[in-house]
Amino acid sequence: MESPLLHLALVGTPNSGKTSLFNALTGSRQKVANYPGVTVERKEGAFVTPQGRQISLVDLPGTYSLRGRSPDEEITRDFVLGRATGEVLPDLVLCVADSTNLRLTIRLLLELKSTGRPLALVLNMFDIAKRRGVTVDVAGLSQALGVPVVTSIAVRKGGTDDLLRLTDQLLAQAADAAGDRANTWRPLTVPELRATQREADRIIAATVSLPERPDTWTARIDSVALHPVGGLLVLLVILFVMFQAVFAWAQPLMQVLSASFDALGQLVHDQLPEGLLQSFLQNGVISGVGSVIVFLPQIIIIFLFILLLEDFGYMARAAFLMDRIMGGAGLHGRAFIPLLSSFACAIPGIMATRVIDNRRDRLTTILIAPLMTCSARIPVYTLIISAFIPPTKVWGLINLQGLVMFGLYAAGIVSALAVSFLIKFFMMRDYQPAPFMLELPDYKMPRLRGIAIGIYTRAKMFLQRAGTTIFAMMVLIWFLASFPQPPEGAAEPAINYSLAAMIGQAIAPLLTPVGFNWQIAVALVPGMAAREVAVAALGTVYAIEGGKEAAEQIGQVLASKWSLATALALLAWYIFAPQCASTLAVIRRETGSWRWMAVTFFYMFALAYAAAFATYHIAVAMGAG
Repeated sequence: MESPLLHLALVGTPNSGKTSLFNALTGSRQKVANYPGVTVERKEGAFVTPQGRQISLVDLPGTYSLRGRSPDEEITRDFVLGRATGEVLPDLVLCVADSTNLRLTIRLLLELKSTGRPLALVLNMFDIAKRRGVTVDVAGLSQALGVPVVTSIAVRKGGTDDLLRLTDQLLAQAADAAGDRANTWRPLTVPELRATQREADRIIAATVSLPERPDTWTARIDSVALHPVGGLLVLLVILFVMFQAVFAWAQPLMQVLSASFDALGQLVHDQLPEGLLQSFLQNGVISGVGSVIVFLPQIIIIFLFILLLEDFGYMARAAFLMDRIMGGAGLHGRAFIPLLSSFACAIPGIMATRVIDNRRDRLTTILIAPLMTCSARIPVYTLIISAFIPPTKVWGLINLQGLVMFGLYAAGIVSALAVSFLIKFFMMRDYQPAPFMLELPDYKMPRLRGIAIGIYTRAKMFLQRAGTTIFAMMVLIWFLASFPQPPEGAAEPAINYSLAAMIGQAIAPLLTPVGFNWQIAVALVPGMAAREVAVAALGTVYAIEGGKEAAEQIGQVLASKWSLATALALLAWYIFAPQCASTLAVIRRETGSWRWMAVTFFYMFALAYAAAFATYHIAVAMGAG
């Protein structure tokens, strides 16, 4: 007979290693990083205990209390108390603590005791605590708290064996005492929280010994990394190196991918007779989808840098450094982490705003997160920069293309701060953000396995996107660009008679003032599904218009058909354009309002049009037309 499904919940303060423990127990590949605010939604997995119990394990967002001051803290509170719709009470709550920093977790555990749920304390990262000379009297701590305590090393094989054995024991005891669970929880007042913290401090003083000479590597690094001037210079250098690497490191592999798709397109051209099937495979599939996949190495490099910085523990420092600058623009310091996440993709960045307590702070961050330069813009930026900006060296050291890419990212950041300032000035003038409080984790060496899993997951997501959304859009674009067929003896290119040309020419008058032609207009429409689709659409349209040569050398074709002013205007457009339907849908979900989704779309569209208009006409005036 199959054992019944039991429910466990992982609860703890941010950056206590809950997700690492979740991954170790379930074999899942949830994101793990060394800064607060990674888990902003509950994650669920399954495993079997040594005694054969079927377990459903839920990784809940980090919280310092059950008061539920922010949406992610509400998720944790409601799940533990059984208030979440359609959820059952957990059979066991595992409170996960960073063994090197127990103070806030012990206070949280004392609050969890009043919920009446079976409870255990998991001292995670116990090996790091030992290495730093931190001594924990596990038995004494268990007696003082009145709950079982077990040690764990989530990132090592066999590091959760003791936890699994204890889990079996506690679940057996919980089943026997199922009818004897008193829930006395209520929100604590501020004086009660202070009293609870004093009790937690007393217990720690009695059971935990700190070394006489604590590890000072973190302090030594922070003396530079957190310096008001030196720290900002370090942050700028890191970002600058990252964008230089996007071009310098990725080029060899990009050339291999490009040559492979060129060869595949040539093979199709040589093996199939001229006609619709050849056009579909060569121009629609290979040229369209291939023109996006070729940028995979650059996207991997961006993610590599972000994952390394997260794992090392630098992200929280970057947030601390940016707090004063962001505060001047009306942003809370905690907004830095969601905004930084938006460099990869605005969707998880917007979801990460749940770590911000105040609704107005959270709303402001949501409204500006799409201005961060996400990875979907990289194919557009790279295509245009490679086609129009020479790969020369500035001062003999700096790649000019990488410098332009850095400038585009900087423009996104500056525009986000400017929009935030305007929101504060016109909509929230009487509001002052709360003081910024954030735990700075100790520096840790990045774990190669975790980095590899993170890169693999993101590359897989990108390729799946290329194989679904982008492929579907390319089929649509190919169809629109191929039908109806031109009349016999037509002198103009076949695409000029197509539905795509009709649609593009209908939209073109709106975009002519910013220097865009009808081909760009065609590309922008399917680009609403995903920004990078615009590159594939341009590849498809120009491949069909120009034949085999255009399919293989789309960048050269753009350089011959566009003016520099048009190229610069399109770059300016993409800094602001709200061309991602998924991001708009997430804004609607997170704000609970169609109004804020519409506000985001229209203000970004207005900014994109104004920026492209100004860029185009300034460039023309300077002789770049």
